[in-house]
Amino acid sequence: MIQLKKILLLFSIVLSFGIQAQNTYKNWPDIIRKSDAAWFGTEEAKKIAENVLLYQRDIGGWPKNIQMQNELTPSQKKDLLEIKKTTKETTTDNGATTQEMFYMSKMYAQVKDERYKESFLKGLNYLLEAQYANGGWPQFYPLKKGYYTHITYNDDSMVHILNVMKEVSEETDFYSIKPSKEIVSKTKTAFDKGIDCIIKTQYKQNGVLTAWCAQHDEVTFAPANARAFELASLSGYESAKIVLLLMSIDKPSREIVTAVKSAVEWFEKTKITNLEEKRVLNDAGKVIDKKMVSAVNAGPIWARFMDLETNEPFFCDRDGIKKKSIDQIGPERRNGYSWYTDAPKEVLKRFPDWAVKNGTKVSASEKKNVTLITVAQDGSGDFTKIQDAVYACPAFPYEKVTIYVKNGIYNEKVRIPEWNNNVILKGESKENTIITFEDNFSKIALGRNSTFYTSTLLVEGDDFSASNLTIKNASGDKGQAIALSVTGNRVKISNCNLLGNQDTLYLSGKNAKQYFKDCYIEGTTDFIFGGAAALFENCIIHSIKSSYITAASTPSGTPFGFVFKNCKLTANPEAKDVYLGRPWRIYAKTVFINCEMGKQIKPEGWENWSKPDAEKNAFYAEYNNSGEGFQPKKRVTWSHQLTKKEADKYSIENILKDTIANWYLD
Repeated sequence: MIQLKKILLLFSIVLSFGIQAQNTYKNWPDIIRKSDAAWFGTEEAKKIAENVLLYQRDIGGWPKNIQMQNELTPSQKKDLLEIKKTTKETTTDNGATTQEMFYMSKMYAQVKDERYKESFLKGLNYLLEAQYANGGWPQFYPLKKGYYTHITYNDDSMVHILNVMKEVSEETDFYSIKPSKEIVSKTKTAFDKGIDCIIKTQYKQNGVLTAWCAQHDEVTFAPANARAFELASLSGYESAKIVLLLMSIDKPSREIVTAVKSAVEWFEKTKITNLEEKRVLNDAGKVIDKKMVSAVNAGPIWARFMDLETNEPFFCDRDGIKKKSIDQIGPERRNGYSWYTDAPKEVLKRFPDWAVKNGTKVSASEKKNVTLITVAQDGSGDFTKIQDAVYACPAFPYEKVTIYVKNGIYNEKVRIPEWNNNVILKGESKENTIITFEDNFSKIALGRNSTFYTSTLLVEGDDFSASNLTIKNASGDKGQAIALSVTGNRVKISNCNLLGNQDTLYLSGKNAKQYFKDCYIEGTTDFIFGGAAALFENCIIHSIKSSYITAASTPSGTPFGFVFKNCKLTANPEAKDVYLGRPWRIYAKTVFINCEMGKQIKPEGWENWSKPDAEKNAFYAEYNNSGEGFQPKKRVTWSHQLTKKEADKYSIENILKDTIANWYLD
């Protein structure tokens, strides 16, 4: 009876906070994660820390869902002191205990109050004591009857704990409080046991490893029920954070690698790309209805609950009866629970790099679910030629497909066709991953359009990106010879060397937007040419000899052509007379902003290519450039010097805006 009164007393304290709170903060987890380290040394932070200390039980844990920042009355403080010796409701659910430990660590980093250190260490000891011998953790400790004793992945509870163990055991600087060597050793053991538990609980479906459930039986490891509407199932949400934790382990075991690869394959298999969630809000912004509607190429999203044998999503009301769609359950559960998630997207995004690092290969026969293909000349990858890897890419994939190219000189012509969109071509290193070929106008000999057949790399597919590569046309000074030709839309090239002579880089495509960042581009005559809208940022533009840098053919009425921002224009010693550009077509647009121009740039800057109409229709402009080559008063009269207001229009958002927003930030 006494214990019941204490629990009711705790409940009344928590309830009163919602009525009496005057603090401007609304969410305790947001306060914990404040990025301003100095704030944790303020009086305001210290006042909150006193509340955190009061709520911590002597056993070391904290209750959940407490807004620690809310001001306490003297009576409430007294009541909390009286119940500190109790162990009821201490938990790791909903981030409890691990987030309070994080706050104590941030406080101690600013204020060396030994109570903060002691509080953190008590919390750490609580987590160590709460672990089962098999490596799992219950939702509540001391154990609370019911489903709370299950090994709990729900709401990332066990992942939060293992992240604490990982940081402490590896003695990183994540926490400001450094435990003794004895405690560090215990956390290492606890982490290893926890990972072993994760490996053992990964669910096998007809003998094939898949993912995890929100709860697993603490004895048998079998999937387990929780609340009436939380039946045993494979979880699209909780499994994501588990996999990210496994991927964070340095030098993972073969079992961990297998677990990650199996889970990724399951995520690919179970993703939903034909549904979107629509929410109906009231005037106060509260969700009053949710519905799933059909959509083309939506998502991807995953169901929170999937059948253990069929992977079919299901939904439950408080009666515990499975339903096939969200609209078959009542509004209370439909609107008050997260039935879908996009959390596995982060796993799929990181997996290609992780797989390369950890030696995971994608079979060429698994074309349907390919997300990573490795090219290596020594035979350690999936292919020895880049073009063979392109052939293995699925057509019009829903997810990005990464072709990772290990160091080597790849003497081949490569084409990324229109149906192979969403391709990432990533080299091991810019200096040592080289794609090269030596086609040129005379060698091709197909008539006046031979130039366009000379490219070493041709990109026709949309949503393409390349990085850490050297792309070279090795013909030398033998006329037109393209290194990189881009006709696709939303193409991003970063940290690449583009090497050639005449016509090194061709940029085209109807309404195409292309982005070059941190690249080195060299050539002779018109070595950046074409009609696309293209932004060059932080690039080195190098002239091999006296000639023309750009030859734009911007279509009439197009707002942007070639834009160079924060670039550096350099040259070989023999290149003494270099023009910024000339118009391949009379509506050419080229602008240089905040660029450093060497003395090789001719004072007049621009040339009309014997096209008087170009002087009336082309738009050549500069703003705030520097260096010996920037001589605005000597530029041709038909060019422009922008005002700051005019230059501000040349933002990355304006130049590259597209129906797919912010693609250039990927």
